[in-house]
Amino acid sequence: MDTLSAEQRSLNMAKIHSKDTKPEVFLRSALHKAGFRFRKNDKRYLGTPDIFLPHYNAVIFIHGCFWHGHKNCRLFRLPKTNVEYWKNKIERNMARDRMLNNRKTKKAKTFKSDRRNFPVAWRRFDRKLQGILEFLF
Repeated sequence: MDTLSAEQRSLNMAKIHSKDTKPEVFLRSALHKAGFRFRKNDKRYLGTPDIFLPHYNAVIFIHGCFWHGHKNCRLFRLPKTNVEYWKNKIERNMARDRMLNNRKTKKAKTFKSDRRNFPVAWRRFDRKLQGILEFLF
């Protein structure tokens, strides 16, 4: 049974955004400062990547830990209500992520929890950004 009322649950779910999250804004800012030009959330590309670098034919996905089943992450926990629905939903997301890995474009992914704990995570996220750039180029 849900511990929140229907109104409270609706308000919580309304606050969840799929675009322009803090990690996305941070990564886009860092890429722009480094001189990269990109498109964001372009639906013309499979999976609607968070960042698409057309010059390099490369995409970057910044996954939410809950929605993409980030294993061994404190932010990923299946809800206690409607477990079967959520399990299937997250498994479908993970299957779609695996399908995207088979595409010929260069891909990099990171999870939102990678920059969760300031200031240590900022350094770790900067290293992750460097790793992404090295992987792509």
